[in-house]
Amino acid sequence: MVKQIVLNDYKIELTDFEEREENGRLVISVKFDVTSKEYHDVTTLLYEEVFDINVPERDMKFKGVITNYLTSLDNLYEEDQVGKYQVTFTEIE
Repeated sequence: MVKQIVLNDYKIELTDFEEREENGRLVISVKFDVTSKEYHDVTTLLYEEVFDINVPERDMKFKGVITNYLTSLDNLYEEDQVGKYQVTFTEIE
């Protein structure tokens, strides 16, 4: 299983990774945990519109956008909290 993704030079350790193709475009879905300590950096990153996506273990690099986003918690400002994130990225031209 793929263990890491790099979004705009920010490394994220994954708990799940799925890859598929839709309409000739690469689509990846990832799951990862976000701690209260990482919350601000990760949410700020995910507000960016376009991502340089790198999956080193698959030698995969592409530009993509978020097409689906789910989280178990929406406020990780409380100390010692962990949220589970699920994000789907779709390749763009």
